[in-house]
Amino acid sequence: MTKIANNFVAMENWNNIVKRLLKSELVKRGISNSDLALMLRKKGVDETKASIDSKISRGSFSASFFLQCLSVIGCNKIEIEDYETDLLIASEPNVEYKKMTDGK
Repeated sequence: MTKIANNFVAMENWNNIVKRLLKSELVKRGISNSDLALMLRKKGVDETKASIDSKISRGSFSASFFLQCLSVIGCNKIEIEDYETDLLIASEPNVEYKKMTDGK
C-alpha cells in the first residue's frame, strides 16, 4: 500500500479496505450482489445489481451505502483489521458513553 505523511494510507487503499470489508461480510453470509439489491429495495433503497457491482468494484461508495448494506444483511459489528500493512486500523473499544447533561 502506498503510504503518505504520518503513516496514513492513500485514499485508493482505503477504498480497497472498505471494498474488502463489505465483500467479506457478504461472503460470510452467502449473499450475492443480486440478493443485496433485493434486500436494499425492500427497505426503499433503489439499487440494482449492476449499480452494486460497480460501487463495490470501485470501492468508492458513501458511508451511507456501506451502512445500509451492513444493516440489511444483518451485520451489527465489523472488525477492522490490519490489511497487509503495518498500519493498524483499530476498531473503537466496546465502551458505554456517558451522556452529557447541562454542560456537565
